Amino acid sequence: MNYITAVLFSLLERLRIPLSLLKTLIAILSFTFLLVCNLAQAGVMDKAAMEKAFPSPYVVGDKDEALPIWPLYQQISTDTPLVGYAFESIDLAAIPGFAGIPFNLLVAIDPDGRFIDVRVLSHHEPVFLEGLGEKPLIDFSKQYKGVSLMQNIKIDAKPGLGGANNSANVYIDGVTKATASVRIFNQSLLASSLKVAREKLGYAKGRDPDLIARIKPDLFESMSWQELLDEGLIVKYTFSNKEVEARFEGTIGEGQDPEALEAPDEQFVEIYAANLTIPSVGRNLLLPTAWDYVKGNIAANDQLLLILSQGRYSFTGEDFVRGKVPERISLHQAELPIEMRDFDLDDRLNLFDLEYKLNLPEELEGFEWKLFHVIGQAGLDPAYPAEFKLNVVRQKGWLYPESVTEGLDFKLPIPEQYILAAESDNKTWHSLWAGRTVDIAILIIGLVILTVVLVKHRILTGPKHRLRWFRPLYLLFTLVFIGWYAQGQLSIVNITGVLQALVAGRSLEFFLYDPMTVLLWAYIGITFFVWGRGTFCGWLCPFGALQELIGKLLAFLKLPQIKVSPLLDSRLKWIKYVVLAGILIVAVVSIPLTGSVVEIEPFKTSITLIFDRSWPFVLWAVVLLALSLFVYKGYCRYICPLGAGLAIFGKLRIFNWLPRRSECGQPCQLCKHRCEYQSIEQTGKIDYDECFQCLDCVEIYESDELCVPLIVEKRKGRKLKTRQDNDNIIASS
Repeated sequence: MNYITAVLFSLLERLRIPLSLLKTLIAILSFTFLLVCNLAQAGVMDKAAMEKAFPSPYVVGDKDEALPIWPLYQQISTDTPLVGYAFESIDLAAIPGFAGIPFNLLVAIDPDGRFIDVRVLSHHEPVFLEGLGEKPLIDFSKQYKGVSLMQNIKIDAKPGLGGANNSANVYIDGVTKATASVRIFNQSLLASSLKVAREKLGYAKGRDPDLIARIKPDLFESMSWQELLDEGLIVKYTFSNKEVEARFEGTIGEGQDPEALEAPDEQFVEIYAANLTIPSVGRNLLLPTAWDYVKGNIAANDQLLLILSQGRYSFTGEDFVRGKVPERISLHQAELPIEMRDFDLDDRLNLFDLEYKLNLPEELEGFEWKLFHVIGQAGLDPAYPAEFKLNVVRQKGWLYPESVTEGLDFKLPIPEQYILAAESDNKTWHSLWAGRTVDIAILIIGLVILTVVLVKHRILTGPKHRLRWFRPLYLLFTLVFIGWYAQGQLSIVNITGVLQALVAGRSLEFFLYDPMTVLLWAYIGITFFVWGRGTFCGWLCPFGALQELIGKLLAFLKLPQIKVSPLLDSRLKWIKYVVLAGILIVAVVSIPLTGSVVEIEPFKTSITLIFDRSWPFVLWAVVLLALSLFVYKGYCRYICPLGAGLAIFGKLRIFNWLPRRSECGQPCQLCKHRCEYQSIEQTGKIDYDECFQCLDCVEIYESDELCVPLIVEKRKGRKLKTRQDNDNIIASS
């Protein structure tokens, strides 16, 4: 980095740029940026990196052509058998983390579905970046070694209750104060690993976990409990003591239940199951307020499963903890475990003092019941039965008892008329789009409004002061909604990601996991041909909006800003192209280093994480914002590599759409002197590569109180009218 800085200084000196002030500024920026680069982590694994991660006796094979995984072999004498597969979780399950950015885990599983290794390649979880540090996360990931995908993996359970890793359940100690983050970690790990297991290990009959059916969201019919039962939307199972005793035949648990031996035909447990995500079930069993609450607190493809029971054996047990994975009952589908977690509905609703209960028949009102939440990424397919297992534990002995567990199996199928069959476009990213329909609609409305005002700019520039209130309001929309809320900040990372994917021959499908990014790039890609670079940089960049709003605040407070000389300004604007070239070269040459150099952008810190990050990153963002206090949008004009890239693509523009007069530049220089971006040349010509389309010059152009040529014409018109009036008076007299 010091070498790069020296080369940059040398380049600027050859251009004869005065360096007295510039050297001090760049030194401060370079020092802060160095701190960020040293702490930044990220990168996409290539074969060389995989070989380093899995050294001898492992042998890393060539990357699979169909799935982004590497086969692992082991050298044993003259033979090299397949011992597993290695992959990155982000390539297979980009589940957004607590900060809105996915974990990237390096995972290796053996042919039996056991984890060989789990490592954290990158993450952006604030709780681990600050406060707790990364050690708890690393220690957490190490617990998965030796665990099988065929086991029920439970987080935050009491250690020691589940037994060894060859049992049905395995318990992973969670991280205090990071419950949400480790659950997302667990789901990212399982979702990505199950994709590999389904494709390569024959799990779940090879079904694609993303290609699953959906529950019809609008099919509703008013039904009673009995009608739901008759329709097959509620299932009922009864297990007698005799049936349970038969499960333990030949084990140490045989004959250990005296009550069952005395009354073998009596009921052991009566259990009901239903899927409340089906409107005909949920709306009939829940009060309207509860149904609205449920729909507002689960994602589009999540499912809620209702379990009720009565009898000698509780499906929750004495150690049940609300909000956690249940101990006694588990969910499977196609021989694979699926995590379900207590939805905690009753307690949550009681917090709001709502009169709430299930709409049950009178004879069932005393039943124990719970709602369990299954997230969409878990891959529970409504087209196939949800398979439950109620685990019954028996012990033999008193001081050091031996225990054995047997399961009571029951299923919950969904009648086919209530589901949408799996289609080729039913991929995970489609569900993410479906879950953000409101955000997408708001963004589209915002883009339509922007399109209208740019096409019909007289709407803003004609009436006096309309532009002055509209632009700050739109920039506030860009900052708050597009940036902080919808996480739609475009970045140079989008460009480097595409470049690296093309070089590696990988799919660009990862873009589709973020609908805001896709829509914004699509809009900008079209407007390149119409308006050029400034549509994004001037109106749709959240960090640019933040800088401009700060600048407008300073103007309101009448605080002065530095006006860079035209010569220095024209030379400083080349810096961003040097930065862009450097980043693109690094992106091709060194994938791991790319994650560091792109941190020259403060977007992730200031917009994505809203300054909730380690201090070097925050310092860098603050320094750049402080720069805008003195030099209007200094980062955007001089440093931003994304702006440089957009300026290059902006040359595709086919219209000089901003209106000009022959007098602009000769003799009038008002627009040039008023342009804060210094993008109007001495001749009056607009430099569209540097224009941010603020429309200030257009407002001047339209105003007969500001535009000098119009003022001159107006004055001439008044003089001519006065002469005509005098001539009329003389003629009439």
